[in-house]
Amino acid sequence: MSQYDVGERVRIDIPDETDPDHEQYHGEHGQITDILEDEAGSLTGDEQDSIIYQIQLDNGDNIDVQHRAIRPPIE
Repeated sequence: MSQYDVGERVRIDIPDETDPDHEQYHGEHGQITDILEDEAGSLTGDEQDSIIYQIQLDNGDNIDVQHRAIRPPIE
């Protein structure tokens, strides 16, 4: 069900400039370190929303994001 796998490099994509995480994380790259699941998909009707990607960014920060906030890396 997951679009990405542990170990893959990804880019954070938060295009909404009003999102509090936009300035800090938009455009950053990192590696997926774990994939978790919750019940969000049962509330939204989109099972992809149940997947939470844990990502270690190149700058050392660790963040948790849903599938909507990650894209393939720009290399």
